[in-house]
Amino acid sequence: MRYILGFDGGGTKTECVLMNSADQVLARTFAGPSNPSRIGVENAVRAIEECADTALREAGLERRAISAVGAGLAGTAKPEMKDSMSRALGECFRGASITVLTDLEAALAAAGEGPAIILVMGTGSASFGRNANGEVARAGGYGPSSSDQGSAYDIGRRAIAAALRGRVGEADSLLGRQILEELRCTEWSMVQHRAQTIPDEVFPRIFPVVAGAADAGDAIAQEILAQAARDLASLVADVADHLALRSSEFLLAKIGGTSGRSRFFDEQIDSALKQMVPCAQIGKLRVSPAEAAALVAKGSDAG
Repeated sequence: MRYILGFDGGGTKTECVLMNSADQVLARTFAGPSNPSRIGVENAVRAIEECADTALREAGLERRAISAVGAGLAGTAKPEMKDSMSRALGECFRGASITVLTDLEAALAAAGEGPAIILVMGTGSASFGRNANGEVARAGGYGPSSSDQGSAYDIGRRAIAAALRGRVGEADSLLGRQILEELRCTEWSMVQHRAQTIPDEVFPRIFPVVAGAADAGDAIAQEILAQAARDLASLVADVADHLALRSSEFLLAKIGGTSGRSRFFDEQIDSALKQMVPCAQIGKLRVSPAEAAALVAKGSDAG
């Protein structure tokens, strides 16, 4: 019996699945983030090792039992980073064949065969798709400095800006007070300092506050999420246009940590998507991206 490890490191956590050659999932575990472009190769590999070792313990196996490793990781689009992660994982899992994919490639593989577009809506944002000819296209996913529109990061950034604009004298809006409470800050100067020095720990944390406020009817929060929904739908439309899918049927799968967290946000996204790509069939991935990464690795190993 052969054993394969698959990883999905597309967000704030890493998922690991341990599968056998019959495609049965023997264990599923989680650890911290593993985006090497954000946290470095050493820290990314440490997170991968942590959830791999937990999965192996659950199944009563040792690392030498692994014949193939597939890792779908954010931050590996550049060839040099992909090579660095491949070499590092090869050191961890000696004797195993190593396949490193981007998180977007793993998610698209998880959609199964045929035309499909993935909408990533989490800490960052991106869209990635494939048409019937196997051509692929991407929009977004290049980090907050140049993209990530509609993401939790972007929503948090917009919410802080709106809260600051909405101040009357020294009085904060309800949304502003909720943001301060969530961040455990008493002064906006503290928020601004942290946003400048550790933005990844500030902006995404605010999304649940905005989501809850929008569901409770807060007009400012609703406008922020409505704009985010339009931005996310535009990413899908860009990919659909590149692949000539705008008027075709295809699977559209939404993944990421902001999906399913707010009734208002979900409604806005689905409405915006129906306007942009009316023939899309909004559905779920066939398997998880971590399972898809394992299956890709299994195929590469067999070849």
